Amino acid sequence: MLFVAPNLASVLIFLVFPLGFSLYLSFHSWDLFRPMRFAGLGNYRQLFGDPLFYVALRNTGEFTVLTLLPTVVISLLTAAALNRRLPGIGLFRTLAFLPLVASTVAMAVVWRFLFATDAGAVNLLLRLFGLKPVAWLSDPSAAMVALSIVTVWRSVPFATVVLLAAMQGIPANLYEAARIDGAGRWRRFRSVTVPLIRGALSFVLVITVINSVQAFDQAYALTDGNGGPETGTYVLGIMLFQNAFGFYEIGYAAALAWVMFALLLALTLFQLWLARRDEDLG
Repeated sequence: MLFVAPNLASVLIFLVFPLGFSLYLSFHSWDLFRPMRFAGLGNYRQLFGDPLFYVALRNTGEFTVLTLLPTVVISLLTAAALNRRLPGIGLFRTLAFLPLVASTVAMAVVWRFLFATDAGAVNLLLRLFGLKPVAWLSDPSAAMVALSIVTVWRSVPFATVVLLAAMQGIPANLYEAARIDGAGRWRRFRSVTVPLIRGALSFVLVITVINSVQAFDQAYALTDGNGGPETGTYVLGIMLFQNAFGFYEIGYAAALAWVMFALLLALTLFQLWLARRDEDLG
């Protein structure tokens, strides 16, 4: 007991206490300056009657859809490409993993220059192909696409690391046996690689969904912290931050945090159920 006491104390101080205190706050009205006032379920009733909550929920769902599939597909293809033994593959692996070490705020600032309507590199590239420039950060629908592109660019390296590690654990004799049986490169990838990294794929799916629902820093830095233009990028993370540190409605923000937790828990359990069902059917 003496040896685990420091770790146990850390868990109690930095995990259990914040969780319990935030749940306590969600049942109170508090603005950081005056004493707390018990509100019962008032914060939750106010949240489910707030039109902005449904705007944030819809935007978060759209953002999750726009980032989930591209992140998984690009990561899978990148990991498959990096898993090959080619000259200079170490350099390509380093370049592919560079976004993983970049600061999110610095990355968002750079992307704001790239998405500039008049002289941004993205619109200059579109003009080369004869396409009209897009108001990436001033049009609400385009702003969500821009935010999704930045998030995918940021998320792919971590997912690639997970999938690449899983691929490198596949025994080489399985590929050799499939090659002897006449399986081509695509057939080996579909019938050997993908089934054997199913657990890693499921992990990447869950982590990507969690990161999408919790998205805040890239949306804050890309849109000046207001979820704009209009409510184009007003996701749940922005709503939580505004209510907690903009309007000082701490109890209301804590209630929103627990609703987000319940949403993530439900999505994670559903994803795990789907993964186990696929394994049983497989």
